[in-house]
Amino acid sequence: MVDNAVAHEDATRDAREDAALAEIERRVLWLSTAIIHEANRNRPNPSGLKVGGHQASCASMVSIMTALWFHELGPDDRVSVKPHASPVLHAINYLIGELDESYLPTLREFGGLQSYPSRSKDPDPVDYSTGSVGIGATAPIWGALARRYVRSTTERGGTGRQFSLVGDAELDEGAVWEALLDPSVAELGELVWIVDLNRQSLDRVVPNIAAGRLHGMFAAAGWQTLELKYGRLLEELFTRPGGAQLRDRIDGMTNPEYQRLLRCDAAQLRERLPGDGADREAISALLAELDDATLLDAARNLGGHDLGALRDVFGDIDDDRPTVIFAYTVKGHGLPTEGHPQNHSSLLTQEQFDALAPRLGADVDRPWERFAADGAAGRLCAETGARLRRESTSSTPPPALPQDIGRTPAGAATTQAALGRVLLDLTRQSPEAARRVVTVCPDVSSTTNLGGWVNKVGVWSSRQRRDWFADDAETILHWREQPTGQHLELGIAETNLVGLLGELGATWSRWGEPLLPIGVLYDPFVERALEPWSFGIYAGGQSILVGTPSGVSLAPEGGAHQSIKTPSIGLEQPGCVSYEPAFALDVEWALLASLAQLGKPDGSSAYLRLSTRQVDQTLAAVPADPAARERRRRQVVAGAYPLRSTENPKLTIAAMGVTVTEALAAADRLGQAGVDTDVVCVTSPDLLFRALRARQGRQEGSSWILDQAFPAHRAAPLVTVCDGHPHTLAYLATINQVPGTTLGVTGFGQSGSPEDVYQHHGLDTDSIVRAGLDLLA
Repeated sequence: MVDNAVAHEDATRDAREDAALAEIERRVLWLSTAIIHEANRNRPNPSGLKVGGHQASCASMVSIMTALWFHELGPDDRVSVKPHASPVLHAINYLIGELDESYLPTLREFGGLQSYPSRSKDPDPVDYSTGSVGIGATAPIWGALARRYVRSTTERGGTGRQFSLVGDAELDEGAVWEALLDPSVAELGELVWIVDLNRQSLDRVVPNIAAGRLHGMFAAAGWQTLELKYGRLLEELFTRPGGAQLRDRIDGMTNPEYQRLLRCDAAQLRERLPGDGADREAISALLAELDDATLLDAARNLGGHDLGALRDVFGDIDDDRPTVIFAYTVKGHGLPTEGHPQNHSSLLTQEQFDALAPRLGADVDRPWERFAADGAAGRLCAETGARLRRESTSSTPPPALPQDIGRTPAGAATTQAALGRVLLDLTRQSPEAARRVVTVCPDVSSTTNLGGWVNKVGVWSSRQRRDWFADDAETILHWREQPTGQHLELGIAETNLVGLLGELGATWSRWGEPLLPIGVLYDPFVERALEPWSFGIYAGGQSILVGTPSGVSLAPEGGAHQSIKTPSIGLEQPGCVSYEPAFALDVEWALLASLAQLGKPDGSSAYLRLSTRQVDQTLAAVPADPAARERRRRQVVAGAYPLRSTENPKLTIAAMGVTVTEALAAADRLGQAGVDTDVVCVTSPDLLFRALRARQGRQEGSSWILDQAFPAHRAAPLVTVCDGHPHTLAYLATINQVPGTTLGVTGFGQSGSPEDVYQHHGLDTDSIVRAGLDLLA
């Protein structure tokens, strides 16, 4: 009797929750639809430009997100919401008290709700910025790794699952599979992906989703795969006479045929659904038992719209490995446009919108009405808001960093080698700051001079692993994997590297623990990594990206490993300061200044472009006087410094990076020919351009560096030289409005000696001398 009473009580409680969830589900569908309707139909639009929004894409996610937020999520869980479902997220945040009503009519309005979920720009809680297809989906993978790293090194970071709500068409993106295949991912049991399997893309019904193949691909990567294909109504029908035949009939349909059924009335369904096969009579007999309303419901009763089935499948998640749930849905579910192959960006007409309101229990004249506080739905919204509200976390301030370690390099050295030296020096000079540094590499640690650093700090792993080569005397790079390590090595996939870099750079805002993340990769592959890294910056991740070796200076490697456009990429990337140092000491000063900008609300990312070309360090002519040295350091960090000054300059050469060697040699020869030539070493064309705009009153900032590096009283015709596209420095001639010539790389590279390759591209000393004389002539 006691067991029966408990079972009855549980069933009653479940029924009440089902009813409340269903009421909330209808209101979320209404609000998300109304948010888009208001932006497109009611808000004044003088320009006539399409505002946009995705009512159908939202509708397919409403049930999943309702069940997830109002039943499953805990305060430490985080969710990446598919881009086109952002109005659903805002609707839920509004119902649980996390978004003010005044924002609901502002979708895609200046200062209002963003087009896609944005951590940095939306007024309500957003766990992950999405919008760049494939990148938002994989962000929780790197968020999980970042959280584990923070937890093992600072004992903060919390727990909780990391959810990705992914559209099935998003699985076409290569970034998804690059991420899944990294060996570290199979250990992340907190990962849960829910695939919105609505079988439509932007333009069409996808002919063959091949869900079985997707199952196999996830399973092969070590994931638990769960399928939520049919709802409880269909599952019950399958148990009746003719039900097995009905299941086989639906399972065997092509996607377009199934989608067409969603556009049928009951009479058409009774004709079309049984098909033309041997099972037609058995299926027709089963359908004859159903009234029209039940038949229409059954045709669209997929698992992704069944709240009870969703709750059940959440209970099947295995926390010992990543999980993917394939939830079958209908695009536009519950709307007049449901299932239509061109419903992706379609909008309800005013008549359709007005008719939708009473069906969903809403009022067109009061579209933003909340639930009554004393009703079951209102209480569940309040309980959910209280349950999910996160306590504010105290923030650890970023560590203090030295500005100058004090070395003055001599002899020949490379800027790439200087990177590893600075990191090692930091462990001695400022161990507290060094403990916050975490490096990430796509299997190129040894070839990018991180070997010494890796040997010093070890490789991060969630658990201690045995180094089987620890006693091998010929092993130079020691691979000690342990929870206290500070280097993370990924496979050869630059997209993964910068995805992780962005999340490591966001720990200051997620858990109040700032890290100093540095990602190192071959410079030619910065372009491959650029979009996800840029999106990480947009989402608030602050990190340092080091591209090395760079340019055509890596001459023997040939065009495949020579970068051309990356200097201008650094100049143009928002939220980032770029440097291309010429000397080892410049690397130290620029890197320390960049590290000091990480892990704070007004911080910034940085991009350093380094080289493997040996440069005579005495050419830097570092001042011995402490005050003069500090003046040089400030100039390096600000973007440029005068490297050689003559009494009466007739020409100026501005060189960036390792081309300073040729610039100085050219200045010597020009001087011998009677042309006094100043040489300016450019360390950041990015910062110089900002200074120029500040001087012009076009942005906030200081322009003092222009007066020191390019003083007006020393203005002379200008030759610029860089190992990259020449337009990177072309604007420098406008500082003092002088004639200018730009030298650089405009074509794909060649294999050969540095001398031959420089001559081929016009970067050699002879070319600079000729350019200067031509300019003067």
